[in-house]
Amino acid sequence: MKRKVNHYTDEFKLKVIQDYVSSDLGYDETMKKYGILGNGCISNWMRKFGFKSPDSKTLKLQNQMAKEANKTQKERELEHKVKKLEEQLDHEKLRNLALNTMIDIAERDLKTPIRKKPGAKQ
Repeated sequence: MKRKVNHYTDEFKLKVIQDYVSSDLGYDETMKKYGILGNGCISNWMRKFGFKSPDSKTLKLQNQMAKEANKTQKERELEHKVKKLEEQLDHEKLRNLALNTMIDIAERDLKTPIRKKPGAKQ
């Protein structure tokens, strides 16, 4: 029994390759999407046109960029607010450290207790 051989145009092949490389679809899903039969078609086409398979780092970055593009305005505003609050927290931590250092230096140099002792009478 003979197998049917499909001949695809170079434009179609490039379209399939670009879709495979730029989307998060896997090899099998891309083949099903375009109705491609055969096991090594896409990889052969990629070799023919000089494309490389995307590595996991590239795929992860593409997925992250797609998620970022799908965020609503409210989500972006909340992320900005969180970032601003984290910066303020870092600033206050540094301020607290500076004040404690100043008290430590004053207590050492003046030989006078400045901090309130725990358990003091009220």
